[in-house]
Amino acid sequence: MGGSELLWIGKVILLLQLIPGILGWGKDGHYTICKIAQVYLSEDASVAVKELLPDSAEGDLASVCSWADEIRFHYHWSGPLHYVDTPDFRCNYNYSRDCHDSAGHTNMCVTGAIYNYTRQLMSAYNDSNAASKYNLTEALMFLSHFIGDIHQPLHVGFTGDEGGNTITVRWYRRKTNLHHVWDNMIIESAVKMFYDSDLSMMIQAIQRNITDGWSDDILPWESCSLDQTVCPDPYASESINLACKFAYRNATPGSTLEDDYFLSRLPVVEKRLAQGGVRLAATLNRIFTSQPLISQE
Repeated sequence: MGGSELLWIGKVILLLQLIPGILGWGKDGHYTICKIAQVYLSEDASVAVKELLPDSAEGDLASVCSWADEIRFHYHWSGPLHYVDTPDFRCNYNYSRDCHDSAGHTNMCVTGAIYNYTRQLMSAYNDSNAASKYNLTEALMFLSHFIGDIHQPLHVGFTGDEGGNTITVRWYRRKTNLHHVWDNMIIESAVKMFYDSDLSMMIQAIQRNITDGWSDDILPWESCSLDQTVCPDPYASESINLACKFAYRNATPGSTLEDDYFLSRLPVVEKRLAQGGVRLAATLNRIFTSQPLISQE
């Protein structure tokens, strides 16, 4: 690796550190969602996923679930695909109204991206020309990341505050913004306070909740109406509803968020991580049926 490449990587890392809230769930959140998803993959989907993963992943989808954040400064066009902004204080989402970037280009939002990359992956099973047209490895990594993003409530937040990015708050003693609290700080604080600073323990606890406390919810979480392969619009509606009920509430600019906010919002975060994992697996299971994958060669 040349010096110029190292300098470029260093600049990217510095930018990531200086701009809190610019990413989706933090790395821990995306890792958690994809670890949960891997448990619920069908045999066919598991084989297909491992075939598409880059060699560096060593068969572990979770290891690349933050890739879409890591390349965001290189793939500038992908920025708007991580979120969808909604009208201030309406607390609802509508695809035709909301799915566009700041320049008004339609379908440039997280729900549009989920539809797009699902179609790309499905095309590989039906059309050899399409299989060679798309980078299916990137499609898989984008889809896995964006299904995670859409479950973070403030990724379907208000336009006026950029999903909480412009709402400056304190998380205990640390100055930050509301979006970053939901991306990173609730999870980081939970891992430190309740899971002995071990993310794998938090993942195991969420998996136990899925098996026990949320077992009756798994089928509704997995299901899409009208036999759709993927259905991100209801996920977006859930997120803006939760943003209004929990994320924005009692989090005005300049406020300090401490135990009351943390302990009442942590169950929301853990459930959204669970739903994201179960739904990612269900989507991949529907995409990767028993049909053979057309070679990308």
